[in-house]
Amino acid sequence: MARGVIGRCAVALMALALGSTGCGTSEPTASSGTFTPTGILATVRALHTATLLPDARELIAGGYNQGALTSAELYDPATGTFTLTGSLRTPRFFHTATLLPSGKVLIAGGYGDSGSYFASAELYDPATGTFIPTGSLRAARFLHTATLLPGGQVLIAGGFSSHALETAELYEPATGTFTPTGSLQTARFFHTATLLSDGRVLIAGGASASAEIYDLATGSFTATGSLASQRSAHTATLLGSGKVLIAGGFGSSWLASAELYDPRKRKFTDTASLGDARYFETATLLPNGRVLITGGFGSSWLASAELYDAATESFTATGSMATARAQHTATLMPSGRVLVVGGDGRLPPASAELYVE
Repeated sequence: MARGVIGRCAVALMALALGSTGCGTSEPTASSGTFTPTGILATVRALHTATLLPDARELIAGGYNQGALTSAELYDPATGTFTLTGSLRTPRFFHTATLLPSGKVLIAGGYGDSGSYFASAELYDPATGTFIPTGSLRAARFLHTATLLPGGQVLIAGGFSSHALETAELYEPATGTFTPTGSLQTARFFHTATLLSDGRVLIAGGASASAEIYDLATGSFTATGSLASQRSAHTATLLGSGKVLIAGGFGSSWLASAELYDPRKRKFTDTASLGDARYFETATLLPNGRVLITGGFGSSWLASAELYDAATESFTATGSMATARAQHTATLMPSGRVLVVGGDGRLPPASAELYVE
């Protein structure tokens, strides 16, 4: 795909991400699970990151609310409250956040105000509640992915700057430096990166139907089977079987289709479709092996949620969120509940809710 076309796709998706589409909520669905309100965010935000810390608190960092944010806050499940913590050194959204083996959180890249995008990175230290600088990315980027590898390194892949990127790099926590690694076969952004059971990484979609595998042992990307549908802003979830569920996203329109990637066969096959077509949704693997899909954009902002059952390869409706939202986060907590935070529902909600199946 030519750079100009990729650029137009990025602008269109970013415009949708920042709220220039219709508004509303979906109709309630039959409930086999429930969402209940929990604490209120100190700052309304969307396009933020959410990272579960070793002490069971969750770090909410950066994001967008009429501009890029530097603020960060912590959710305490014991009290159900959010409290501000140290601020990011750089206001950013469309960044990544990765929990390192040390318990620190790596914040990398992102997009800021006035069309700026960043090579900078920083570390959040839960012990001090502060963000400190670390090495810079070799390439400024946003809409990229960050994947913690079994050895403790972080793979940063693809993204967008003035064009879609095919470059990738590795962050080494011991030295705080980024070094180049093999290049993607296809330049991509708004893609997904999923750590497979064997330690390799599946890179899928992102203004493309192609997919590829990263192998740290060789430092290279190799093409694998193609998606049935070109999609961006979708979800990818590693299932207990070792397969990967790819769901929703945006192609020529928002998608209800879903597919499964089998690493042994190196191919994608169709599975059941979502009840609601959606993109910018979340997907969370539950302790019972089912996958919770929440919110997203469709013909409007969605409050609906559904469950994927890998045993029957089917989606079923579950309880609806109290607030329609997209570009939010959803995190499995140690209690087995799912914490859904912030997002965009025309104006970014400051609310959060907990899902219990």
